[in-house]
Amino acid sequence: MDVSYLQSILSSRVYDVAIETPLQAAPRLSARLNSAVFFKREDLQPIFSFKLRGAYNRMAHLSEAERAGGVIAASAGNHAQGVAYSGQRLGVRTVIVMPVTTPEIKVEACRARGAEVVLHGDSYSDAEAHAYKLQAEGELVFIHPYDDPLVIAGQGTIGLEITRQMRYERYHVFVPIGGGGLIAGIAVFLKSINPQVRIIGVEPDDSDAMYQSVQAGERVTLAQVGIFVDGVAVRRVGAYTFDLVRKYVDDFVRVSTDEVCAAIKDVFEDTRAIQEPAGALAVAGMKRYAAEHDLHGAPLVALTCGANVNFSRLRHVAERTEIGEQREALLAVTIPERPGSFKQFCRIVGGRSITEFNYRYAPRPDAQIFVGVQLERADQRAILLEELASAGYPTLDLTHDELSVVHVRHMVGGRAPEAADERLYSFEFPERPGALLHFLESLDASWNISLFHYRNHGSAHGRVLAGIQVPESDLARFRESLARLGYRYHDQSENPAYRRFLV
Repeated sequence: MDVSYLQSILSSRVYDVAIETPLQAAPRLSARLNSAVFFKREDLQPIFSFKLRGAYNRMAHLSEAERAGGVIAASAGNHAQGVAYSGQRLGVRTVIVMPVTTPEIKVEACRARGAEVVLHGDSYSDAEAHAYKLQAEGELVFIHPYDDPLVIAGQGTIGLEITRQMRYERYHVFVPIGGGGLIAGIAVFLKSINPQVRIIGVEPDDSDAMYQSVQAGERVTLAQVGIFVDGVAVRRVGAYTFDLVRKYVDDFVRVSTDEVCAAIKDVFEDTRAIQEPAGALAVAGMKRYAAEHDLHGAPLVALTCGANVNFSRLRHVAERTEIGEQREALLAVTIPERPGSFKQFCRIVGGRSITEFNYRYAPRPDAQIFVGVQLERADQRAILLEELASAGYPTLDLTHDELSVVHVRHMVGGRAPEAADERLYSFEFPERPGALLHFLESLDASWNISLFHYRNHGSAHGRVLAGIQVPESDLARFRESLARLGYRYHDQSENPAYRRFLV
């Protein structure tokens, strides 16, 4: 038992500004999971995130000299707002360093609370390094987003509230993990008070620094992290948080982007509140873990911990939700290129709704169609694939192919057999002026761009698909230019959807 943390949690100053959030029953999700499901509604805090607790508790413990000097923080989101809000309430100068790619709504939210915002770099790592430089120059106190005992204690007051609000002795609590401050504070309190409570950490499958660190027995640094669940996109977890998580957290579960999107819908259906991706992460993990471990009848608590989402991002969320719920199949189907073929295909699909159909005529014996089919249950996809195979239609299942979901479904209909030596790459561009120009200037003028598709998903990065004609003799020099570019990229030249529809 970590007595010092318990004392710090019990004496925390968070309620000067934070509210005790409700533990709200989720009847629709409870019925689906056959369990008593509860949401701990941290999205109802004044800044719509739990981050206010830790930021304020840390700043409330500043000495008079430290308050006079001011504080600095690096953040692209909720921690920044927590520090700015706390600085306004405490009369402390606050400087927030944010990446240039930070959405304007978050920048303005900090400025509206009196913070001095400095925009620097394309990532959190760039902003953090610059913040430490400014701290040294200005003798400011750095307010860490997660790896600070007082920040951890502030977040731990959520565990204190859960013990008062839950009427069960044994239950599971699902907590999202970024740097680990939230789960460390909750776990140290709940497990010290009631060891029968099980604490499950939830991470995106492309940002699982804590899981990998626990598996390795030491903190690891991820080479890169996913961008969708940006609130937990941390390459390296904290030292304090890692020690506490290893000691008090029982298990971990990792989830996909599509599962997070489906969880946003689940929370909305029970609360009419829209979560940011990190805010629904714990719900996604709860659903997966309950299914994998047969938790029927077990009381389940999931933190809905943030609602600071850009409205423009909801288009992407809605698009991915059906796949996350396994209620849509995306298929590439080969049908004869003759009149009546589409009608015959629809007869096989039967009463199922077609959500998408992409086709373009080409003078060939067979046609390639890209089709979306709505499903009532996850097992219907396998049944549909079997029916199409029995009818003699070669079918490629693209439901979980990321390139198809993000790009190809919007591009079907054009082939370019004359595009010799085409290499296909997916990129993540920072959403800032000049990003495309920087990309183009990194390429040799002799390499022709033969395909380009971009979609804005309301986040700090844009998803780009590009076909570039590069002769075999130039490949080494081309790869060197990609390395210098500094953008995250993947070679997609052998992707089956690309080979089927766009080559």
